[in-house]
Amino acid sequence: MDLPASLLHPARAPLTPALRALRLCLHLLMAGLLALAALRADSAAGTVLALVTGAVYAAGSYLPSVRESQRAAAVWLGALGVSWLAMLCLTPEALWVAFPLYFLQLHLLPVRWSLPAVTLTAVAAILSYVGHGAALNPGVFIGPLLGAAVAVATVLGYQALYRESERRRRLIEELIATRAELAAAERHAGTLAERERLAREIHDTLAQGLSSIQLLLRAAERALPPGSPAAGHIDRARQAAQDNLAEARRFVRALSPPDLEHGSLAAALERLCEPGVGDYGPAAGPYGPAAGPYGPGAGPRVRFSVSGTPVELPTPYEVALLRIAQSALANTVRHAAASRAEITLSFMDASVTLDVVDDGTGFEPGSVRPSSDGGFGLPAMRSRAESLGGTFTVESAPGQGTAVAVSLPLPAGV
Repeated sequence: MDLPASLLHPARAPLTPALRALRLCLHLLMAGLLALAALRADSAAGTVLALVTGAVYAAGSYLPSVRESQRAAAVWLGALGVSWLAMLCLTPEALWVAFPLYFLQLHLLPVRWSLPAVTLTAVAAILSYVGHGAALNPGVFIGPLLGAAVAVATVLGYQALYRESERRRRLIEELIATRAELAAAERHAGTLAERERLAREIHDTLAQGLSSIQLLLRAAERALPPGSPAAGHIDRARQAAQDNLAEARRFVRALSPPDLEHGSLAAALERLCEPGVGDYGPAAGPYGPAAGPYGPGAGPRVRFSVSGTPVELPTPYEVALLRIAQSALANTVRHAAASRAEITLSFMDASVTLDVVDDGTGFEPGSVRPSSDGGFGLPAMRSRAESLGGTFTVESAPGQGTAVAVSLPLPAGV
């Protein structure tokens, strides 16, 4: 019974003010009765035994082993009982110590042992009273037995109140948890409402503007003479506007990118490395032709590999890793003048890592600043990684290529 034991041993459970007062009363009661027995003892041996009993009681109240082990508590109660019995043989005043002993036995022993122990203590008190020459009368039996009954009723009633208090505490905790869940649901509903508002705003502004751009590009395409070299550029611009319109709508609705809708992250990254996909393959794809030092339709050879045992990742992880890979390869195409690039997706016990390495011209990472044409690639990649609790590093030097690495901790249960 850990909690009732806290009445004597504060380390077993946090003490409320009521428990602290009860513990103090128990200590004072034991000390007062032992002092009375020592003062009224007929011999020096009785006084010494009263002091020994007090020392045994004080030691048990503060020994860590008694506070932490029921077996040690039982041994301590046995030692206290032996010293009390010895004192009982020398002075009849020791029988009053039986009353606090009842509480100790009920608090520290299981019910199957505490009730017999209380009964034996009451019998010992009665026999001691008779043995010291007291006349037989009902009070000799009623006093110790009534004290034992009061102690049993008090402790059992306290335990019942404690169990009821614990049930109420658990109920309050459940109510608090339910309130937190309701608050989270309200926040989620607010988020959905805000996304719906953004969707309406984008539909009425950005979507209409992109649709107008597509119509104007179609009209320009029809107005071009047959075989015009500008036809391919206009077609790719129209496709880019269409893709970006779909992408903006997916962002607003918190959907995964199109590359992840029909396959895994590894499959999306592998498609990213195929010729003709993205801004970095030898042919034009949904993002338009390769630009930069290669000229239209040229780019580095990109290889993809997987290390470790793939696991299913949460959608935010897949989105972040795919976007970082796209941004890193776009930087390679635009700035690195690389002939080769490699993407490696590594699954480890507690994290997933993405590495994008090229053999390009390299740069000084500390000297990079946002460009006038909106070049915020590295800060955006870092922000994506750190928003999921991950790390983002860039290793590069002029003439030594560039290595971009992002590491995300795997959430529990993955």
